[in-house]
Amino acid sequence: MTIVYILAAILMFGLLIAVHELGHFLAAKACGVQVNEFSIGMGPCLYDRKRGETQYSLRLLPIGGFCAMEGEEEQSDNPRALNNQGFWKKFGIFAAGAFMNFLTGFVIVLILYSGAQQFLVAQVAGVAPEFQEKNGVTLQEGDEFYAINGQRVYVYSDVSLLLGLNQGAPLDLVVLRDGEKITYSDLAWDTFTAMDGETYTGYGIYRNARTEPATVLNKLTYSWRNTVDFARIVWLSLRMLVTGEAGLNDVSGPVGIVSTITEVGQQSETARQALDNILYFAALIAVNLAVMNLLPIPALDGGHIFFLILDTLAIRLFRRKIPDRYENALNSACFALLMGFMLLVTFHDVFKLFQ
Repeated sequence: MTIVYILAAILMFGLLIAVHELGHFLAAKACGVQVNEFSIGMGPCLYDRKRGETQYSLRLLPIGGFCAMEGEEEQSDNPRALNNQGFWKKFGIFAAGAFMNFLTGFVIVLILYSGAQQFLVAQVAGVAPEFQEKNGVTLQEGDEFYAINGQRVYVYSDVSLLLGLNQGAPLDLVVLRDGEKITYSDLAWDTFTAMDGETYTGYGIYRNARTEPATVLNKLTYSWRNTVDFARIVWLSLRMLVTGEAGLNDVSGPVGIVSTITEVGQQSETARQALDNILYFAALIAVNLAVMNLLPIPALDGGHIFFLILDTLAIRLFRRKIPDRYENALNSACFALLMGFMLLVTFHDVFKLFQ
């Protein structure tokens, strides 16, 4: 079965990248930009057909695709070339790939939740006997967790995640009580008595969950929240990498992700459960691609948007745009750095497989 999960992972990557390029393609067509070629897959061409001005190709390697637009890589005099379009058309085309990845993640989560009967909502089950003495306030049983240290609680598991990230520091908490937001500041991290009578170090807040019926509206709402939560997890992970709270051991490239998908599939009790788990993981990767592609790094879509904004400001302030050679040189350098980083992560993933 291992080979099945490996092939599923490769297909997943290919489809997510192809969906990303489809976003650029649809946006370009909608904006009237000339698309010279739209390809599913990479490498040698297996089949192609030209319709109108666009060549549609199917290529050998199922690892993505591309959307080649007129005026994308070099200047063109064609009025329908990308380089001759206005700010908002360029912005929409550059951002469309990430939007499609995010939308794909949302649709996958919605499909997974389509058969749900109910949803869990994290709430307060009570507080430790020492809680009011240490904080001067108390919480009520049934208070719904709304935000922790300014971070919205989107799904039930967020409470454990956000409390874990904040452990050792005072806590700012917002709860919903009868539809009203109640704010508590600087709740103490200290020694408290747990529900079983044992002492522990924490915040002294007992937690449980209530259920909500999985109506159509709730399915849409929870699917949206879950997808936004994926995006937040990516940002939190990036922040931890920058601050040093996470390192190379916590980063996975394609090899590591394939290994994780294989492990998830093998540990699932049934084929249906394996499919659901892999689809959930695919939704997370789709949103991950959306967020990462919007980072203001040259060679990524976010880098193109960043230069677009800089060019617009330069034209308004100095009546001239930034020379293309500078953007091209920076894109090339950053692309080389990204490829180098990916190789490093890949080698590290392979090394972990043999440990």
